[in-house]
Amino acid sequence: MLGFLKNPVVVTVKINMNLVALTAMGLISRLWGLSYPRAVVFDEVYYGQFVSLYMKRIFFVDDSGPPFGHMLLALGGYLGGFDGNFLWNRIGAEYGMNIPVWSLRLLPALAGALCVPLAYQILVELQFSHCAALGAALLILLENSLITQSRFMLLESILIFFILLAVLSYLKFYNLQRHRSFSGSWWFWLLLTGVACSCAVGVKYMGLFTYMLLLTIAGLHFWHMIGDQNLSNVSLVCHFLARGLALIIIPMAVYLSFFYVHLTLLYRSGPHDQIMTSAFQASLEGGLARITQGQPLEVAYGSQITLRNVLGKPMQCWLHSHTNTYPIRYENGRGSSHQQQVTCYPFKDVNNWWIVKDPGMQQLVVSNPPRPVRHGNIVQLVHGITTRYLNTHDVAAPLSPHSQEVSCYIDYNISMPAQNLWRVEIVNRESDTDVWKTILSEVRFVHVNTSAVLKASGFIFTCLSLLLLALSGASLPEWGYRQLEVVGEKLSKGYHQSMVWNVEEHRYGKSQEQKEREVELHSPTQMDISKNLSFMAKFTELQWKILTLKNEDTEHKYSSSALDWVTMDTNIAYWLHPTSGAQIHLLGNVVTWASANIAALLYTCLSLWYLVRRRRKIYDIPEDTWQLWVSAGGICVGGWAVNYLPFFLMEKTLFLYHYLPALTFQILLIPIVLQHLGNHLCRSLLLKSMFSALTVAWFSSVYLVYRTFSPVTYGEPALSVTELKDLRWKDSWNILIRKQ
Repeated sequence: MLGFLKNPVVVTVKINMNLVALTAMGLISRLWGLSYPRAVVFDEVYYGQFVSLYMKRIFFVDDSGPPFGHMLLALGGYLGGFDGNFLWNRIGAEYGMNIPVWSLRLLPALAGALCVPLAYQILVELQFSHCAALGAALLILLENSLITQSRFMLLESILIFFILLAVLSYLKFYNLQRHRSFSGSWWFWLLLTGVACSCAVGVKYMGLFTYMLLLTIAGLHFWHMIGDQNLSNVSLVCHFLARGLALIIIPMAVYLSFFYVHLTLLYRSGPHDQIMTSAFQASLEGGLARITQGQPLEVAYGSQITLRNVLGKPMQCWLHSHTNTYPIRYENGRGSSHQQQVTCYPFKDVNNWWIVKDPGMQQLVVSNPPRPVRHGNIVQLVHGITTRYLNTHDVAAPLSPHSQEVSCYIDYNISMPAQNLWRVEIVNRESDTDVWKTILSEVRFVHVNTSAVLKASGFIFTCLSLLLLALSGASLPEWGYRQLEVVGEKLSKGYHQSMVWNVEEHRYGKSQEQKEREVELHSPTQMDISKNLSFMAKFTELQWKILTLKNEDTEHKYSSSALDWVTMDTNIAYWLHPTSGAQIHLLGNVVTWASANIAALLYTCLSLWYLVRRRRKIYDIPEDTWQLWVSAGGICVGGWAVNYLPFFLMEKTLFLYHYLPALTFQILLIPIVLQHLGNHLCRSLLLKSMFSALTVAWFSSVYLVYRTFSPVTYGEPALSVTELKDLRWKDSWNILIRKQ
């Protein structure tokens, strides 16, 4: 029974020393002197604010992308004991001794370091030689721009890490496909592909480009599998379902989990609340929740309410009125009704209160029991302070002459009768008998006489790449106190969120007398009601805000166009020492960038040549070499194209670092092209020897350029004015030189 003890237990471990050495060199190059400089470097001023908000559990919205990358940066701060107390107000601000700079920069540096062995493994899985794989890894190791970007609290190195991990995982899965389908390792690499893709998208939406590339490649591979007669129909269905689960369902679930953690961590009210709906704001601790806690849920006849415009852009605003009237004539000569002004006011004010009145009754209080207002009911809205009725009629609005003026009706004893009946339409209703609810219901007010819809005017709607951009609001002149215009808009002109309102503050009116009611309008509410949103409701709203929120793009000193990137005609000054000439720039290795462009050009030309020749039934290279060549191009050239070309369609401020994911794929192509040239175009021994010597000389130049630009990659040693001028290899580079 114990016979197995007669022989020793032997464990054999294979260690790839190339991988070990490359990982060690990657860690040294990225982690060395990581705390230097102890000052805010370029976009650390941007991402640092979000790290501080995570530490303080304060809710925020970043329109640049999903929260996973921000959470990883915050994790570094958490591990270092960062409490979030630092004022991220300018580049170059010195970090105090209580700021864990090394920890804050650790995860981007680790991600950048691990890209080196990942590059090696990708070429190995593409069936290229270990020499070519080693070359790819060393090129990534010695790329100055990748080093710079990974040594600070920035997201590009993390994005590139997950992109390369996704590519490597898929290649390992595909290579196992031939002999070990549905094995444990097969499932592991397939699932890791989906998770890595989701992480890449979760860091920045740029990761979506590589995700779509891998989905396309996976689709092509499965299409070829369908033609394999050795696979049964059941097997094909299983393969299809496995890929659907791992590459679509699980990535979606992982992506949702990022938002779940994000919303769980950020439960406190913060400066970005105002762009969210009232329901979302009320779910956060503090802020609106302190005001709305204890409000009645169902709006009834006699309710006192404030109405917030759902769109909330360019700023949140509430339906408002005051005693001032519209001018008899506007500056352009058009006339008005001279009725009481109705506006959308961006601040909380007692003049934002309205009373929901039953047109068939005179009372302005809630009956006992309350009579709730339902979808389709007709109401009158009475301004709480002035007791005038919300009204619209066939008079042109002050700034929008094609829309109707909205006013609070004043009876001037002229032929302009009151038209103050409004139909309540609950936009997000579940049935036609739904009750109008505080915060939760989104409603439209349709004018009974003219069918016009109450609308906050001046919100411009445009669509670019499926994004909704609200750009500006129509502000009234001085006579309207620069408040936003409110109009009656015909339904025939289409639906827009600026036509939708929700009740934010709400109480049941109890006082029929006006003076008592004014006191009541200033009093807090009493009744309790919970308004917690489900996770999916909060996720949907937050995701939509991220996709549609757009800050005004301003020209930046170091912004550039996508055309400038390929030839590196631009750079970015990340940091400048306050006294010495020490500085850090985002600058690439000139030899590597030029070689990457040449490699891409050679690959394209050779591929076209081979295609034409193959069309003529002339096969210059073996079939397996051709398939290898095409597969490598699909990954490397395809990865470069999908991560670069979309920027020509983007209307946003662009910087050189946006090119780094595309550059990484292009660098991987260099050793692939070199190996192909050496193996298939250099046929004689003399040519092979000369090619090898040239390759060594070329790689030596890569190292020499890396060393030359290391002072502006790492920020030390400080260079003299002459040395800095010598580094300005292109006139378009902005190397900072202090005036003597």
